[in-house]
Amino acid sequence: MQTGQISVQTENIFPIIKKFLYSDQEIFLRELVSNAIDASNKLKTLSTKGEYKGELGELMIDIILDETNKTLTIKDNGIGMTEAEVKKYLNQVAFSSAHDFLKKHSDDTNIIGHFGLGFYSAFMVADKVDVITKSFKKSKAVKWSCTGEPEFTIEDVTKKDRGTEIVLHVSDDSKEFLDKNRIQSLLDKYCKFLPIQIRFGTKTDYYYEGEGEDRIQKTREVDNLINNTNPLWKKKPNKLKDEDYKNFYRELYPMSPEPMFWIHLNIDFPFNLTGVLYFPKLNNSLELQKNKIQLYSNQVFVTDDVKEIVPEFLLLLHGVIDSPDIPLNVSRSYLQSDSNVRKITSYITKKVADKLKSLHKKDEAAYKEKWDDIGVFVKYGMISEEKFYDKAKNFALLKNVNDECFLIDEYVEKIAALQTDKTDKKVILYTNDAKAHHSYIESAKGYGYDVLKLDHVIDNHFIQQLEQKLDNTSFVRVDSDTVDKLIDKEDAKESVLSEKEVEKVKEIFDAAKGEKSTATIDIRALSPTDLPVLVTIPEFMRRMKEMQMMQGQDMGMFPDSYNIVVNSNHPLVAEKLLKMRSADKKEAFANYLVMLAKLNQNMLKGEEMSDFINKSIEFMN
Repeated sequence: MQTGQISVQTENIFPIIKKFLYSDQEIFLRELVSNAIDASNKLKTLSTKGEYKGELGELMIDIILDETNKTLTIKDNGIGMTEAEVKKYLNQVAFSSAHDFLKKHSDDTNIIGHFGLGFYSAFMVADKVDVITKSFKKSKAVKWSCTGEPEFTIEDVTKKDRGTEIVLHVSDDSKEFLDKNRIQSLLDKYCKFLPIQIRFGTKTDYYYEGEGEDRIQKTREVDNLINNTNPLWKKKPNKLKDEDYKNFYRELYPMSPEPMFWIHLNIDFPFNLTGVLYFPKLNNSLELQKNKIQLYSNQVFVTDDVKEIVPEFLLLLHGVIDSPDIPLNVSRSYLQSDSNVRKITSYITKKVADKLKSLHKKDEAAYKEKWDDIGVFVKYGMISEEKFYDKAKNFALLKNVNDECFLIDEYVEKIAALQTDKTDKKVILYTNDAKAHHSYIESAKGYGYDVLKLDHVIDNHFIQQLEQKLDNTSFVRVDSDTVDKLIDKEDAKESVLSEKEVEKVKEIFDAAKGEKSTATIDIRALSPTDLPVLVTIPEFMRRMKEMQMMQGQDMGMFPDSYNIVVNSNHPLVAEKLLKMRSADKKEAFANYLVMLAKLNQNMLKGEEMSDFINKSIEFMN
């Protein structure tokens, strides 16, 4: 067996770095500013431990754009480097000074860099990079220069203050990064909450002088400060008021309506994680507003695609998550899966469930008022996360057409007495459109039944979930059958018509519905106060079609299927229809009653609707 070391040709490294190290060129600014942050934090750590005796002064990172000379400079007054350190850290790719520092000062978790590659992102946009640096150790200042080739130069220079300046000579194919607005947008995106103040030139500030009629607006140039160095999620929850959380939400989402409530995440074992998650007002919609949760690592923006660490149903939330323990790839562009990610996902789910449970327990009335918005999160979570379902069944609500809310077990107990069928199965009636189903709901109420309002797109799945979880319970839409058959009991009403008359009525309606119709005619003895004709859609068939629609599949698999139920006890059928002499008039009258029933189900469209209007005018004449 032979052993050896893989040889890396240095002249091949820079082309690889330029093309493949980072997925997006713009990342260079985040990396270089992060290095400047580390340099400042290292100095603070040494000062705290007494290893640096000098004055810290105001730690500041300056971003300096010189469009004339085509340079972009990132300047800090942090720890700086000696000539030996420049040779050690800049001339060896993937040799991290942050890594060395953390080995010596392992208790300082505010250091951002780990891989030693961030500095080389500069060569993605620059054809030459100068590093002018002076160490806090009062050594001489040096300048390191490189044009993106293995060769470099180091020379002594004059520099008054400690710290480092990285000067990028921006290449012609990256001149977008010489645009002030472009740099401003990148700083806003990646550096908005970094812990050391960042300054990008100046900006115009408007202010007023004088009183009353003498009051005039004036302008002045002030520092253009980029970041909030102490964002809300880094503060202790017991030191914050509701208004603090609302103000921070406005800072994150300036144009959004006020959130309903929020959860402050703060954990240091078994992993470090802080953040704030907000519950926005959804108004019973399921518009997945993705990329509303921002992921940070030590206050450095990483991504707003957090599906790896936040369960799908919680992507509806807004806010910030910050964790140095989230495993990132070398370019910090995406997450690497490991046990910490699963732990974080589980923790966030638990915190959300605990918050909802406490809200329900603390103020049940206020919780019920918010249910139309909260319900989307809760139902989505119950469908997609088994562990969340187990917790949520204690605060998930069912709302009826009277706007009364009940816990799931509470509701099943409420309807058990009247809504149990002959097989001892509890039948829960619901509507997905209370206005369209008004007559069906009123008929159900006439029997003493209760009807739930389940009118969200997610409720199809939610109903199926509950049917699987609840013992011997089914859900039936209120228009899926006549009220006497919704909950199948043995006490059927007697028809006022003879068998022969019932057969005659069936013949009339068979002819009236037309040969093209696939509907079945069912003659039933209902209450005289029920509608003369109803159109019902079988529950199973309707659910299959709705599932098909949601999945964007071809509707041909389940063709339109409905029943025409004729109430043989209604006076319009039992008396008026049968007493008509003309067969044509009987058929026309029966057809009109069927059209009324279809209108009640919002099934009259196009030509049929025009035909119905014309017949209505004809009847009135």
